[in-house]
Amino acid sequence: MIERTGIKQMRKRKFYIRKITALALALGLFCTLFFSSPLMANAAPDENKTTEQSEPKQPADSLGLTAKSAVLMNAETGKIIYSVNENQQLPEASITKIMTMLLVFEALDSGKITMEDTVTCSEYAASMGGSQIWLEPGETMTVHELIKAALVGSANDACVALGEHIAGSNEAFVSMMNQRAEELGMGDTFYCNCTGLDADGHVTSARDIAVASAELLRHEKVLEYTGIWMDTLRDGKLQLTNTNKLIKHYNGAIGLKTGTTSKAGCCISAAARRDGMTLIAVILGAPDSKSRFADARKLLDHGFAKCELTDVSEMEVELPEIPVVGGMEKTVGAYADISGNVLTEKGKGKEIKAVVELPESLEAPVEVGQPIGVVKLMLDGEEIGRYDICSDRASEKVTFSAAFGELFRGLFVN
Repeated sequence: MIERTGIKQMRKRKFYIRKITALALALGLFCTLFFSSPLMANAAPDENKTTEQSEPKQPADSLGLTAKSAVLMNAETGKIIYSVNENQQLPEASITKIMTMLLVFEALDSGKITMEDTVTCSEYAASMGGSQIWLEPGETMTVHELIKAALVGSANDACVALGEHIAGSNEAFVSMMNQRAEELGMGDTFYCNCTGLDADGHVTSARDIAVASAELLRHEKVLEYTGIWMDTLRDGKLQLTNTNKLIKHYNGAIGLKTGTTSKAGCCISAAARRDGMTLIAVILGAPDSKSRFADARKLLDHGFAKCELTDVSEMEVELPEIPVVGGMEKTVGAYADISGNVLTEKGKGKEIKAVVELPESLEAPVEVGQPIGVVKLMLDGEEIGRYDICSDRASEKVTFSAAFGELFRGLFVN
């Protein structure tokens, strides 16, 4: 009897323990839901918690630039190293002449025009305001002289005369400029003229100017003009002085073009080359000429201090044979032409890793040289280069005739 009573008491204790435990769990759940509700979340904030508003924010422009928009780009790779409002559409003043000169040098390379061509100034070309060499209607100059006038003296009349010589009319030339910008992926750009004189709708971005500048620099002959500090025209009667002061005062400066109007402010696309690496610093909307050059210096200094080009031509990457489903050849080999330079932080070139991306198999038919995958060059989790992997041989699709032919050759050909 005593034993049964003890058992009953134990069962009662367990029953109450379960009840108390259930009640505690329910109370805990209630508190969690109540105090985490939007109503209570604002009622008693945690004083030790750092709110989003109180977190220190990194400045968008750590170099302290004065310009509205800026870009620092490596010309060889197209890699943007530093930017502020890189896609903001803004007027560009005479930096427009970078695209004008790109079309001129492309026309020279194609043989459409020559440096010795004689160009006759039209009434319209002579009517240009702003920077000019005061061409008279009917006056003639060579293409060489007009390029010098445009790139050293920023002459608007010279640009229009060159555009008319290439395209037949100013309007046709401006249309060519817009077409070329589209081909280069310059989505923020629209040209209304070839000079950069203020016009509604004539806009670009710092990124787009960097792209056009890099393309112009592919024509090495342009450096024979952009590097001129002082020169003359008209048998020494007209003196030209480069508006780009960096040419004389910055180590490695090779060009390219300045621009100033009331709408655009002070602008520049400045290129400099050191140790085989070319950087392009674009400044749009600086408050004055001194600030424009100071901003460009900051960008170029930053790039040369931080970056270098690393040659990856000697990098070895092992690529496997790839199975071909339904092919006469059961596998094909793979190769990748890894060559040239990539942009890296100084001293980090040896840390580059190659990541191979290939499918497990290919569907026949496969052509020789067909892209079948990629090699990505990675540094600190960022892709810095990409190369196609291609098949080194073909594999035709299995057909009855092809299979019969193989069988026949196997039987009768040694």
